[in-house]
Amino acid sequence: MLSSRDKLLGRIRAALAAGPAPVPPVPDWVAPVHPPLPATDLAVTFANSFRRIGGEFFYCESLAQLGSELRAWLAGHLPAGQQFYVWEPAMQALLSTAQVPFQATEADFKAQAAVGLTSCEALVARTGSLVVTPASASGRRLSIYPDQHLVLARPSQVVAEIGDALRTVQARYGTALPSMLSLTTGPSRTADIEKTLVLGAHGPRRLSLFLLEDDAENIA
Repeated sequence: MLSSRDKLLGRIRAALAAGPAPVPPVPDWVAPVHPPLPATDLAVTFANSFRRIGGEFFYCESLAQLGSELRAWLAGHLPAGQQFYVWEPAMQALLSTAQVPFQATEADFKAQAAVGLTSCEALVARTGSLVVTPASASGRRLSIYPDQHLVLARPSQVVAEIGDALRTVQARYGTALPSMLSLTTGPSRTADIEKTLVLGAHGPRRLSLFLLEDDAENIA
């Protein structure tokens, strides 16, 4: 009967006689990880992805519809005695035309900032993410400090992948990139403690996006 030592040496000899182990296949580093998205339905894909991660999505064909949707949203979500802050001049002009009241200055911001409205750089259809930078008048605070973050964007800002969004930002700013770039995917959340999901842990607990048609200003 063979000893344990002889059995082990026999297995080693058999493995050596079989030759070297097969080389694993080389990954195709160029091939995309995900199948391409349909270019004609990027806005629809984004809306579905955005809702799936907990965002509230509103489509607005005209400024009148934007005004109606925003006023209804604020009536249901803006706490009494709190303020709706909008600091970007272009968006202030749009909301004034749409007859939506807002706080244009930083008055009592820390005490009353329940809701803030900002723009964004791009919308990522694949993940439902928003790319936000402090390059606008909203700065860093308005997208992070208020408990509820509203975003006003256009369908032309929707891109397929995160890489497309980063290239959009780079093309817009060149070498003068903003000091920060935030990839916001749904409301702020964490489940670090006892695996219990908590919203609003590091930022807004509600994220709502109003997608306004690119030619909305020309629609009666």
